[in-house]
Amino acid sequence: MSQMTAEQAAEWGKTLNFEKVWAMFAETDRAVAEAGRIVAETSKRLDNVSRNAGGINRSLGELIETLIAARLWEKFPDYGLVRSYQRVPIYDNTNRLRTDIDILLSNTGKAMAVEVKSGLDKESYVDEHLKRMELIRAYPPLEVVNKELFGTMAGGVVNPDVMRYAYDAGFYVLELTGDTVSLIPPPEGFKPGTW
Repeated sequence: MSQMTAEQAAEWGKTLNFEKVWAMFAETDRAVAEAGRIVAETSKRLDNVSRNAGGINRSLGELIETLIAARLWEKFPDYGLVRSYQRVPIYDNTNRLRTDIDILLSNTGKAMAVEVKSGLDKESYVDEHLKRMELIRAYPPLEVVNKELFGTMAGGVVNPDVMRYAYDAGFYVLELTGDTVSLIPPPEGFKPGTW
C-alpha cells in the first residue's frame, strides 16, 4: 500500500464526520467479533483433534497390549506361567489406587508383571517399572501374594539402549516382530531380578 502525502491526508480528513468515524468503529467491532468467533472455532477444532489423537494413541497402546498378551506365557516356558490377567490394579492399605499392571502372568509359585509401551524408547519407562515393582511387592494383589515376582518390559518397538538399561535393571524384554512377540535374548550372564 502506498503512503499518503500530507496533503492527501488533509483532504481525506476533511471528508470525515462523526457518522463516518462511528461506522468505522462499528466495522472494526464486527471484524474483531468475527476474529474472536474464528479463534474460538479453531480452538474447538484443535481440542477435538487433540482428543481424537489421544484416543488413537490410547487405542494403539491397547492394541499393542492385546497383541503382546496373546499366548505370552509361551515365551517363558521355564517358569510355567499358566494364568494371564490384564490391567490389574494395585491398591495401597488405604484402598487408594497406586498403579496397575498391564499384563500379569502367574502360576502357584511365580508371577511376572509386564509393562507394555507402544515404543520402549525412554529409560524413564524402566525406572517407572522399577517403582511399580516395588509397589506391587508392597501391596500385592492376590495373584502375586507369596510368589516370586519377576518383571518384563515390552514394546512395539524397542530402542537398543533402553533394552540394555532394562536388562541391567533385571527385566526381560519383549518386542513385537511381525505377527508375533519375541523375547529378545538376554545378554550373557543375565540374571532376572526378583522382587
